[in-house]
Amino acid sequence: MSRHDWWGIVLEAPDPQALARFYSELLGWEIAKEDAEGAAIAPPEGVAYIAFQLSDGYVPPVWPAQAGAQRITMHLDFEVVDLREAVAHALELGARESDHQPQDNVRVLIDPAGHPFCLYQEGSSD
Repeated sequence: MSRHDWWGIVLEAPDPQALARFYSELLGWEIAKEDAEGAAIAPPEGVAYIAFQLSDGYVPPVWPAQAGAQRITMHLDFEVVDLREAVAHALELGARESDHQPQDNVRVLIDPAGHPFCLYQEGSSD
C-alpha cells in the first residue's frame, strides 16, 4: 500500500478481521492489509478501500433508529445486478435481513458486527 491517493471509510468492530473477511467475500475484494488492530479490503482496481478497526466496548447501531439506542451515523450502499441473488449471498455469509425495509428496490441487511448496509437494484420493483 505505497500509494498516496487512497481514500476510504473505517468501520469499528469487535472482530475487525472477521468483518473484513465478510465484506471481502460479499464484494469479491481482496484483503489488502491485516494486523492485530484491524484489516482493510480493496477492489482490484481503483483507489477506494474499506477498513475495519478494533473497538473495545463496541455497541452496534440500531436500525431503524430508536430513542435512547445507538444510532447509525452512516451506512454502506452496494448496487447489484440481481437483488434476490445478492441478498441470498449476503445471508449465506452471515448477514441478516432487517425487519424494516423502506423501499422495494433496496434491501437493508445487518452485517455480522451489526452495521446496517444496503443492497439495491436500480429500476427494480423487487
